[in-house]
Amino acid sequence: MDTLFIVLNIILLLLLCFGLYTMQKKGISFSKRVFSALGIGIVFGLGLQFVYGSGSEVLSGSIDWFNIVGSGYVKFLQMIVMPLVFISIIAAFTRLTLKSNIGKISALIIGILIGTTAVAAAVGIGTTLVFDLEAIQIEQGEAETVRGEQMEQRAGDLASKTFPQQMLDFIPSNVFLDFTGARSTSTIAVVIFAAFIGIAYLGVRRKNPEQAESFAKIVDTFYTIIMRVVTLILRLTPYGVLALMTRVTATSDYGAIAKLGQFVAASYVALAIVFGIHLILLAIAGLNPLTYVRKAIPVLSFAFTSRTSAGALPLNIKTQTKELGVSDGIANFAGSFGLSIGQNGCAGVYPAMLAVMIAPTVGINPLDPSFLFMLIVIVAISSFGVAGVGGGATFAAILVLSAMDLPIALAGLLISVEPLIDMGRTAVNVSGSMTAGVLTSKVTNDLDTSVFNSKASTDMELDV
Repeated sequence: MDTLFIVLNIILLLLLCFGLYTMQKKGISFSKRVFSALGIGIVFGLGLQFVYGSGSEVLSGSIDWFNIVGSGYVKFLQMIVMPLVFISIIAAFTRLTLKSNIGKISALIIGILIGTTAVAAAVGIGTTLVFDLEAIQIEQGEAETVRGEQMEQRAGDLASKTFPQQMLDFIPSNVFLDFTGARSTSTIAVVIFAAFIGIAYLGVRRKNPEQAESFAKIVDTFYTIIMRVVTLILRLTPYGVLALMTRVTATSDYGAIAKLGQFVAASYVALAIVFGIHLILLAIAGLNPLTYVRKAIPVLSFAFTSRTSAGALPLNIKTQTKELGVSDGIANFAGSFGLSIGQNGCAGVYPAMLAVMIAPTVGINPLDPSFLFMLIVIVAISSFGVAGVGGGATFAAILVLSAMDLPIALAGLLISVEPLIDMGRTAVNVSGSMTAGVLTSKVTNDLDTSVFNSKASTDMELDV
């Protein structure tokens, strides 16, 4: 009987996917299809949990099949991340889209990412104090205890490396290994390697223009093919979002969410404020924040449902270049750096909130100015090279709590609501990298304001 219900659920998902395909054939915009998939996924997931129960065999079996669509889509995106980053940055040199000094562009992007992360930490601190959150208020069950022990073990592993050693990890010693994404800093390592090739190309162009021209044509061919692959994958976005959102809502522990509702609410208030700060920065730069929101919604929706900044990179870069007027080079630098440096949600808001919650348990006054100042500085520094790995928020929290001499195990108390909060954190992470790209383009006069101010592209124009 269970198998029959699982087959029925699979058929229902396929029918919903067919509905999204019909919307595409009718010319309904990409953004509307993504949002429709988001809403349908929420309703479908809640319905499945209501009918079968969160721990049923039918539900787990159905989700297993749904993952072919949802997780499969994420894997396709992750598959193209390294080739996209590599070829796009080289193409930025061969196509002369990097008009400004590369060092200046990199410094601006990293500065914006780190600066907004420090601000995000301050927002997280303020929100925690306003909501009067303390770790002692949270009940500790078996799952929380196990999670705490795992975090303490990870802390011991991370403590074996000093900050300078962590910085050295950015430099690729085996670029072929980094192309596999084997290290937490692999994306940044590939960016560095691609930049070296780009700089070498500029040198060859001065001394041997014929060979440089041949190389540029090869790069242009590869770039065109890679971008076509990206387009093919992005066409699957509504279906991926539908399956991912169904899984999240069908498997969430709503009882635990209710118990920790205050922390969840405080987290989303903080994340909303940080997103608002992104919009304020754009407004200060003379750009319409509402235009940004309208055009960024598809990629932020995907980041929200998938909980993967790396998986969102292709859509992130395409949105920056095709919708927001950012040059290819800056978009790729901002998107790539944003995977491992200064993630506003995972490395900014979350560790700061945890530190303030845990501080009273060891007799530290969370209102002490010296404690707050040190916390913001440590959060900003710790955001280097940590948030890009799987479970990035956990790594960031471990580093911050260790540096502040706070008990790491208490961070495991929030395991039951981690997936729900991580959705919002990931969306804010991606928004932070996109904001860094737009602002850097504006400062360096590389931003195509006519593209930024134009209406959101139709599906045909976006070729999605």
